[in-house]
This record gives sequence, C-alpha cells and structure tokens, in this order.
Amino acid sequence: MTKIILLLLLGIHSTAAVTHSLKYFYTASSNVQNFPEFVIVGLVDDVQMIYCDSNIRICEPRQDWMKEKTDKWYWERETWKYESFRQTFKANVEIAKSRFNQSGGVHIYQKMYGCEWDDQTGEVTGYRQYGYDGEDFLTWDTMENRWIAPKQQAEITTNRWNNDGADLEKYKNYLTQRCPEWLKKYVDYGWSSLMRTDLPSVSFLQKSSSSPVSCHATGFYPNRAEMFWRKDGEEVHDGVVKGEILPNNDGTFQMSVDIDLSSVKPGDWNKYECVFLFSGVNKDITHRLEKARMNPETNSNMVINILVAAATVIGLIGLIGVIGFFLYKKMKAVQNTGPPEKTKFLLEA
Repeated sequence: MTKIILLLLLGIHSTAAVTHSLKYFYTASSNVQNFPEFVIVGLVDDVQMIYCDSNIRICEPRQDWMKEKTDKWYWERETWKYESFRQTFKANVEIAKSRFNQSGGVHIYQKMYGCEWDDQTGEVTGYRQYGYDGEDFLTWDTMENRWIAPKQQAEITTNRWNNDGADLEKYKNYLTQRCPEWLKKYVDYGWSSLMRTDLPSVSFLQKSSSSPVSCHATGFYPNRAEMFWRKDGEEVHDGVVKGEILPNNDGTFQMSVDIDLSSVKPGDWNKYECVFLFSGVNKDITHRLEKARMNPETNSNMVINILVAAATVIGLIGLIGVIGFFLYKKMKAVQNTGPPEKTKFLLEA
C-alpha cells in the first residue's frame, strides 16, 4: 500500500529548559473482561519504565536503562510493595461500590500521583488524586496539604485522612523531597534516551474529496510538540481540529491536526502548510499542501490503518494503566525506590 510519507531530515538541537515528570498510575478493576485486576505503571517524562499487574504478579522494567541501572533487590522490593497495594486496592473497589450502593457491574478505581521538576528553575510540583467510575473521587490540595472530596461519598474518607497530620506530612515530604530526588535519579539513568530527539514522518491524509485534510505526524520524540496549519505565514484557526498526542508502541508519539478545506478552491490548496514544532525550539518543520499529493482512496486506507494502530496501542497491556486513567479523565464532558506511598483503605480511621 502506497504511503505518502515526507521524511524529515533537518537536525534540531534544543537547549531550552525541560520540565521532567515522574508519574505513577494505579488501576483496580471489577468485572472487566480480559483485563488485569490491578495494574501499576510508572513513567519518567511520559516514557514507561516500570510495569506490574495481577497476572504476572511481579514488577518489571520497561526500559533497558532501568534494567541496567537497577539490581534484583530493587525489583524484589517493588514486587513486594506491589502485592500490598494490590490487596488494598481490591478492598477499596468494594468499599467504593458500597459507598455508591452498587453491587455488580463494571467498576474502575484509580490513583495517580507524582511530581514535576523544572531542570532550570528547580521548581517542583507534586500531585495526587483518586478517581472512581469516570469521576474525581479524592483530590489532594497541594497548597493546603489536605484532601478534598469532589463527591459526597468521599467525605468520610477526607474527614479521617485530614485528621491524620503525620500522614499528611509524609505525603508532603514525599512529593516535595523524595519524589523529585528519584525523578532526578531516573532521568540520569535514562539521560541518553530521554533527552534524544526523534524527528517525525509527516503524511497528508484524506478519507474522501469532501473530508477534512489531516496532517499526521508519527515517530517523534519527545512529546513536547505542537502542530498547526498556516496560510500565507499566518496560523489558521477556522475549521481546524487538533488531535491529542498519542503514544506509539515503540516509545515514540503521534499526533494529527485536521483542516476543513471544502470551501477552498483546489488551486489554492498550496497556500496552506502544516507546521510541526518541538517546544522550546525556534526552528519549525513545514510541509506545504499540494493537491497532487492527495489520493482519497489510498489515504482512506491509511486513515484506517492509523486508527487500527492507535487501537493496538490502547490494547497494549504495558500501557493499559495509563490509558485507563486518561479514559477516566475524559469520561467527565516508594520506600526509597519506586512508588513509596502508603496506600490506605478508604474506611481506615
């Protein structure tokens, strides 16, 4: 199948400041077919570096640099902690169901926590939150160092957790001190990989002659990127729909930005150009749209393939915890290594 791929051969070097991140996603499920009962995924700069689930019952590295820089004791500790988290989260699913007067059915209980570190200013930001069945359930107020209950069913938990001053200080210390310490260590472990720049392949896609034209970029890294349409040197907003940055199964990313040109004469298409830009880099990568490059039948197949590829990514078990949390957010409109937090029962006094 013919693919109209424009290979980008420009060299880009960035010296801009980078905000690094360490994130952990916990996902516990009830009555979800072909899905692990409990999953933990850890990411550095949105790159998965650790994975555990209730099928394999161990924690494993997902990057070569994690495997090379850690020893067997690290992974034994992570696996031991994972087992304690699994038991707590399994109980919390049942507790949450009782809070909402639920018995059977499919239910998802999730937690996300981590920190961000600006390598230029040194600024650190921590965050922690829980979700249940597509809604925020518990949120940690960073400034006040206290729990907030978006749902009435979570108030009993916030009342008890907010009265535990010692635990609140432990959480604050972890997110402001220990989390960024480990983030810096992990960034050092994977520096050559995490700080690399992979340029994308760019394609112009169109399902039919009346469909929007999609500029699709794939295979780029890092995910700090923007893409937009421009005409005569000015960014176009009317009729433009930007897609989200999605992960590929090889650790790179993809994204698309569509534009409706149904009212534009074919002869004027070459006035439009697609611009890809890495954040913090002044030099953009531009591809001018030419009608001759468009083949509705071929590009329709390409769009289908891209959708299949995206579905394959979502189906990858190694990313299921992360994807699950993103879905949860969208349904609304480490001892001294790895995840160290004490995961409490919702009804714990």
